[in-house]
Parts: sequence; structure tokens; C-alpha cells
Amino acid sequence: MATRIEVTGADGVHLTAWDFADPPKPGRSREPGVLLLHGLMGRASHWAGTARWLGERHRAVAVDQRGHGRSDKPADGPYDREAYVADAVATLEQLDLAPAVLIGHSMGALTAWQVAARRPDLVRALILCDMRASAYGAASQREWEDWFRAWPLPFATLADVHKWFGEDDPWAERPNPARGAFYAEVMAESPDGWRPVFDPEQMLRSREAWVHNAHWDELAQVRCPTLVLRGLDGELGRAEAQEMVRVLPRGQYAEVADAGHLVHYDQPEAWRTAIEPFLEGALTG
Repeated sequence: MATRIEVTGADGVHLTAWDFADPPKPGRSREPGVLLLHGLMGRASHWAGTARWLGERHRAVAVDQRGHGRSDKPADGPYDREAYVADAVATLEQLDLAPAVLIGHSMGALTAWQVAARRPDLVRALILCDMRASAYGAASQREWEDWFRAWPLPFATLADVHKWFGEDDPWAERPNPARGAFYAEVMAESPDGWRPVFDPEQMLRSREAWVHNAHWDELAQVRCPTLVLRGLDGELGRAEAQEMVRVLPRGQYAEVADAGHLVHYDQPEAWRTAIEPFLEGALTG
């Protein structure tokens, strides 16, 4: 069972986190803490499956980042890289997790390696899930703007959310029930139907802060053991993922078959199989 925790992020922004740690077994000390960072539009609950099995041996904490889930969504932001990184640092320090393993998906992976580059004292190891180090570019940002405008809001029922994102979304390459479930978790019922718990304009501002720039320089500054993991049908191509591993001083590579961008959500058992050996080696080596 997860325990809700309150954290004060940068600029006094209120962040909500959940601690999934089980009580330590008698005679056994707790292994290093783990901080789980969701991607753009995600929330801490998307990590629940991963956090529960990690919580058997680690203090596993998942946080709703600013603008997401139950954390503050300040109208004026900021939603830049500095704010997201500072929030993650504040979470590590206030919850006494460091030096921790940081596990990040998509935008959360970028935050994780930026924290490791800037504050290596706080990070024991990294797992980076399906995030590119190269720039996505202006065309990608325009496509996201078009995609948000295409959402048929409000959705009449939660079943409609599942169906649209899982089957009908023209931006999706193929039907995927897990994708429908993923987006159903970030919807809430309002008087006129189901709407996202986040502001799409804030999501675009968050993405604008990193989509135009490459992030190879900070990746090369990461000194801790790092696993670069991709879904076989995800956004991170194999060639770029392997180049990221080459750039990292202590990089390793893994991929999960039959998974798209939402690797840990698409294939939770294969995801666990892929990251457990890395965790064992990184924490004992």
C-alpha cells in the first residue's frame, strides 16, 4: 500500500508523491532508494506496478511532477527544465532518498539524466526509458499541438477514453488497449464529462522547453551506471539508443519486444526482466 507524501518543489510548488516501500524484513537493511519520474502527461500512479515490486527491497517513491497528477499546476509556471530538475532534487533531498536510483520514462528520463549530470552526489544509477538525446524539432511540436486539438473533449464516459486512445486516435500507429488504460488514468470526471487532469497548454510549454534542443552534452556528463532502454516500436530508435550508450561512460543497452513508447505499461513483466539484472549489477558492483 502506498503512503502519500507532500514535497515542496522549486518556487514553493506543492508536489505529491507516493512511497511504495514495504517495512524492512527483520535483520535486513533497506537497499538504496528509488525515485520514479513519469513522462509528459503521466502521473505517479503509472509507476504503481513497478514501484510495488521495487518496494520489496527499496524505498520506492513515485512523484507527480509539476503540472501533473495531484501536484500544483501554477498558471505562470515555470515549466522549464530548470524547474523540473530542481523539483526532482528537492524530492531526493527532502525524502532522504539519495544517493538513489532514478528511473525515468520519456521526459522523466531527461530529468533523471540532467539531475545526474548536475548533482552526481544524489544519484547512484539511472534507468532511462524511451527518451531521445537528439532534438525532436519544431515540426514535432506542431504535430503535438494538432494532436491536442483533435482530442474529442469532453469524453462522455471513461469507456470512451479507453476506446479513443486505445483504438481510434489517428495519431496512434496501431490499436493498443494499454495506451487507452494509460490515458484513462489521467482523466477526471467534470460536470460535462471526462477531461484531463492537466492543462494541455502547460504540457506544450513543458515540451517546448526541451524539444528544440539536443541533450548529448549533459548525457556525456553522467558518471553513474546507466541503462538505456527502449521499446522495439517506441520513439527511441535502436541506432540512437546505442549511440547514447556509447556516449555514456558506464552505459548499458536493453530493449523490450512488443512494446511501444509506454514500455513499462505495455509489457510490465518484460520490463521487469530487462531492468532487474541491471539493478543487481549497479547496486552490488
